[in-house]
Amino acid sequence: MTIDLGAAYRAARERITTLVAVAHPATAVPATPEWDVHDVVAHLAGIVEDVRTGNMQGVTTDPWTAAQVARGRAKSVEQLLAEWTEGAPAIEGFLSSPAGASASRAVYDIHTHEADLCNALGVPALLPADVVEWAAGELLDSFHGAVSSAGLSPVVVDATPFEVLRGRLGRRTEAEVCAYDWSGDPTPYLDAWFVFGRRTESLHETAPATAAGAVGSAGA
Repeated sequence: MTIDLGAAYRAARERITTLVAVAHPATAVPATPEWDVHDVVAHLAGIVEDVRTGNMQGVTTDPWTAAQVARGRAKSVEQLLAEWTEGAPAIEGFLSSPAGASASRAVYDIHTHEADLCNALGVPALLPADVVEWAAGELLDSFHGAVSSAGLSPVVVDATPFEVLRGRLGRRTEAEVCAYDWSGDPTPYLDAWFVFGRRTESLHETAPATAAGAVGSAGA
């Protein structure tokens, strides 16, 4: 399955802009426990700034993202959104190009943080069906690659696309992931499953019945 990555990123950016415009910037975001709404926006705007200026040393590492948040602390959410809006079109154009697949992680990231913000603000995470299904397929493919690299036997995981997106990117506890429908004991596969660690406490988050990723199976 393929999607227009740039269009998907742009639509998520616009939804987040609308969402946070009426939110208190100091609202805690449980999915990113050290960050509030302002910090998440600083991270998202900071990614675009770093890409634009070529500051890619340590990309995706904790120090890299922490620096984005630190840079944004003196700016209001409105300033950060304006900078993000100004800089993002160049990134979105690249994502829509044939070479854009190399940066597909940016599309996972923005939709993950959109869902994080929705969870923090108590609104449904109505992510687009095609994006969630695409992301789940990509994340399952990479999971099965990690399973093979670890010398483990192949395994089938049956979970909704929304759960695959949230679970693989560290928004679920071990118990929640183990509750998916696995073809075998999930325990040996957990290290391969979690890309960004795992939660110790549940977000008490479920995809609402009308959410794009709430139906269907993402089994291997």
